[in-house]
Amino acid sequence: MSAPLRIRVNGQFHEVAAPPDTPLLYVLRNELGLNGPKFGCGLGQCGACTVLLGDTVTRACVIPVSAATGSPVTTLEGLGSPEKPHPVQQAFIDEQAAQCGYCANGMIMTAAALLAKNPRPTHAQIRSGLAANLCRCGTHLRILRAVERAANSMTATREGARRENDG
Repeated sequence: MSAPLRIRVNGQFHEVAAPPDTPLLYVLRNELGLNGPKFGCGLGQCGACTVLLGDTVTRACVIPVSAATGSPVTTLEGLGSPEKPHPVQQAFIDEQAAQCGYCANGMIMTAAALLAKNPRPTHAQIRSGLAANLCRCGTHLRILRAVERAANSMTATREGARRENDG
């Protein structure tokens, strides 16, 4: 039996007893009870299992838990809370961008990372940024609107804070 691995997930440290080559997704769901990331294809191609490793969009189904020992992991649950959702989460709610909801985790996590790097993406940049996430129910237009809404909301919040600090 290998020594427990120490990983930081959603701001909290956890000791996990899983073998180092166990997919991070299994540890998140089975040991930590985090159900935002979903098992989709198991090949890192659909995006349902997406988490942020540091600030990098990462497919948790194909990365071993040992790779998460050096960087913080953020899951959908750590992005925001029911009381205070992240702007992307709120925009998905407002735009009713999830139909079956299976792709929502990957879409939201990828969009949050995109907006952190590019606060004012064009429509084409959003489409390109989300292209590696699959959605089978056809809510693509609502998802795109949600990301645009979140970008506008986040920009307005930043500009309001800037004006408040300047004034």
